[in-house]
Amino acid sequence: MSEANFNLDSAKKRRTLWIVLWLNVAIAAGFLMSGLIGDSNAMIANGLDNSSDAIVYGISLLALSRSRSWKRGAARFSGVMLLIFAGGVILDAIRRYFEGSDPVGAMMMTMAAVAAVVNLLSLYLLKKLQNNDVNLRAATTFSLNDFVANGGVILAGIVVIWTGSNLPDLLVGIAVAGIALYGGIDILRDAHMDIHEERGTQHGE
Repeated sequence: MSEANFNLDSAKKRRTLWIVLWLNVAIAAGFLMSGLIGDSNAMIANGLDNSSDAIVYGISLLALSRSRSWKRGAARFSGVMLLIFAGGVILDAIRRYFEGSDPVGAMMMTMAAVAAVVNLLSLYLLKKLQNNDVNLRAATTFSLNDFVANGGVILAGIVVIWTGSNLPDLLVGIAVAGIALYGGIDILRDAHMDIHEERGTQHGE
């Protein structure tokens, strides 16, 4: 690959990551505000998830011009961030279970539907990039996880309206944490396998 092609490729990746970063900032702000107003663990979970995603996209932007080992380090940080986020959401769900909460189903459905559209746009932009490195694969994992989580919040909102119970909200919040947990482990595994790919070795050697 020529230097000119490399620069163009990096510029495209950087532009895409900036767009996705600010989309995640907007979604995070919307979810956190709606979650606090609507007393929803699931929406707060999504807001924290998107906040961690935005931080990771910022790290990924720094990683674009760095060495492969630096990129792996950034990806590992991304994975650890997701694991920490998952633990916080689960603790908040447990607190709400014992202290009680009154989530607003209609607000949950509306915010999640808007976020789903934005996450689909993010996925489309990320999938257009070719030769994704470990950080861009992590970014794609985040957007896919977010889209799945948005569907869960919509379903929870429907059940909350139907039953008047806060349990669907708490269960989806924990499920979002579970998705983040799986995503974090997957990213850490991908970063580890990237070492073997660079060295031309197999896992366990």
